[in-house]
Amino acid sequence: MNEEEARRLLAEARVARLATADRWGRPHVVPICFAVDGDRLYTAVDHKPKRRPELRRLDNLRANPSASVLVDHYEEDWGRLWWVRADGTAAVLDPEDDQAGEERRRAVALLAEKYAQYVGRAPSGAVIALTLRSWRSWAPR
Repeated sequence: MNEEEARRLLAEARVARLATADRWGRPHVVPICFAVDGDRLYTAVDHKPKRRPELRRLDNLRANPSASVLVDHYEEDWGRLWWVRADGTAAVLDPEDDQAGEERRRAVALLAEKYAQYVGRAPSGAVIALTLRSWRSWAPR
């Protein structure tokens, strides 16, 4: 598939997997809700239960800002399979960081547009802003 189609499929997906690595290169992958705005992908620490408020993905990105996001589609008809991966560099937009305030507010608004669960209960934690720099995709077409 071409990059335009890969970008569209990524932006339309409802869930993705975010891959990060710590300073020693140990991988960590988690499912995320996200919104895309141009070459920026946003995901937030939201109100869903977490083991601890300071998440490993945030620690990893502060130590090593390289990250990947993957979306895919599976069906028993393998002629309809596809996946899209985008790699990039992330920044953590903390709620108490005044410099990140406007971008963080825009990210939360984009997430609320995409996910009804955020309307009236916007994410109050950190937002990850991933600048998408390279694209890989596959489909059997």
